[in-house]
Amino acid sequence: MNWIILIIAGLFEVGFATCLGKAKEASGMTAVYWYAGFLVCLTISMMLLIRATRELPIGTAYAVWTGIGAVGTVLVGILVFKEPADFWRVFFITTLIASIVGLKVVSH
Repeated sequence: MNWIILIIAGLFEVGFATCLGKAKEASGMTAVYWYAGFLVCLTISMMLLIRATRELPIGTAYAVWTGIGAVGTVLVGILVFKEPADFWRVFFITTLIASIVGLKVVSH
């Protein structure tokens, strides 16, 4: 169950990074709403991370959390914000995913 909580926390990390990107593109009240979404996602992500680290090793949990956030944010950047998806970028994201899976496999 703690791994599922950690994955959800990582997805909320993607959410707060996405809200920052959308707020940068917005103005007026729309930007305020995106910043509010950022704060909500940030709070939920941190609370879930705290919950997951009650049972999981902090080093592993933090690495997985940031990895999910990094991979998810790059994918959102490519799909939503039209950032480039060149070979090296995809290659290194793939190695990051493999590292996250590896941490899960070797964690007890």
